[in-house]
Amino acid sequence: MRNVKSSLGAILLISAAFGLSGCQEKVNYLRARGQLNEGVKSFTAANYPIAVDYFTKAIELDPELIDAKSYRAYSYMMQYIPGGESDENRKLAQQALDGFADVLGMDEKNQLALQSIASLYFNMSEMELSKESYQKLLAKHPDNKEALYTIGVINWTQTYQPRIEVRASLGMKPEDPGPIKDQEAREELAEENLPLIEEGLDALKKAIEIDPDYDDAMAYVNLLYRERADLGETKEEYDQYSMMADEMVQKALDTKKRKAEAGMQEVF
Repeated sequence: MRNVKSSLGAILLISAAFGLSGCQEKVNYLRARGQLNEGVKSFTAANYPIAVDYFTKAIELDPELIDAKSYRAYSYMMQYIPGGESDENRKLAQQALDGFADVLGMDEKNQLALQSIASLYFNMSEMELSKESYQKLLAKHPDNKEALYTIGVINWTQTYQPRIEVRASLGMKPEDPGPIKDQEAREELAEENLPLIEEGLDALKKAIEIDPDYDDAMAYVNLLYRERADLGETKEEYDQYSMMADEMVQKALDTKKRKAEAGMQEVF
């Protein structure tokens, strides 16, 4: 009889413990969402350090609360000053990157987290890391036109300055017609720049296929055509790519005009 009573007592204790545990989980669940809501209010009011505190408390109460993790990462990101080299600024960037990585640990296809990491690296002038991150984003979301566009922008930034430096070393001004007059210098530059130009053009053209009115992408197609023109082996090849660039400029301008006119019609 004592054994039966002891067993019943143990069962009651265990049941009570589970009941208390369940109650505590519910309390933590509600408190976590309360902290999340307060954090969102602070985030909306641009009080990012305060928002970080609320989101951190929400995560402590519920480590699976992915919204709190996302918002906290964004709160760090919003405090980061692009180009700033202070230790504190770099720390904010790293906290944001770690935060978005944590989100991806729970949801590997999270498009906003993937895009935010790539964008943050871009603002940090970490172009190769940014490009790699955008490529990871495209592997999971191939129709992300902003990722394709930014790869085109990155590749232009990586080709423009070296070309200008080669021109300057040869006594050529930026406005002087091409192609680059020294064959050896041109071929050496082409070995580095042509793959980047082709990759950038491919990305930008895919972005325009997704959005035929993507005038910003058209503008960078123009710029990459001009990079390609200066690497031409002949004057005819230079003129060909220059003409293609001019046509893309006109297409971008026409698209901007059409979109502006459509916007005015919607207003009225």
